[in-house]
Amino acid sequence: MSFGASAHVTLERLEAPAGSHYKAVLRVPHGCSGAATTGVRVRIPDGVVSVKPQPKPGWTLETERGPLAEAYESHGQTIRDGVREVRWHGGVLPDEQFDEFAILMKLPAGAGRTLAFATVQDCIGGAVERWIGLPAAGQSAHDLPRPAPLLRLTDPVP
Repeated sequence: MSFGASAHVTLERLEAPAGSHYKAVLRVPHGCSGAATTGVRVRIPDGVVSVKPQPKPGWTLETERGPLAEAYESHGQTIRDGVREVRWHGGVLPDEQFDEFAILMKLPAGAGRTLAFATVQDCIGGAVERWIGLPAAGQSAHDLPRPAPLLRLTDPVP
């Protein structure tokens, strides 16, 4: 499977060990057809837990919580719900600049899987870029106009 080109919203690291803690850094390289970015929304893939987004000065940070696909144990407690979406809004990122938005998380087990971080970019004037496309079997993400940022899970580090 191929991963998105640099003109798209992408992850800084395209691979990480399954079951590890991972800092997802989403790179937003441009606005929407020249319009400045005012919001970034990221859907958290099933199996990802312990989600902690990084605040950004000048932006409002919100999370949407919901039931997890599978409960897990943390510090002697069973956790059944967690962050399902992260939203930064209210800032202004001009089209001619880039920025990065970070989220700390624990990845699921299962090396060889690919996780999609569907991302929606809101811009001034109501323009929206939906980075949600998923390649079909045998298709490259490069073939899609707006591919979702993808993370390939590798073998765990011994």
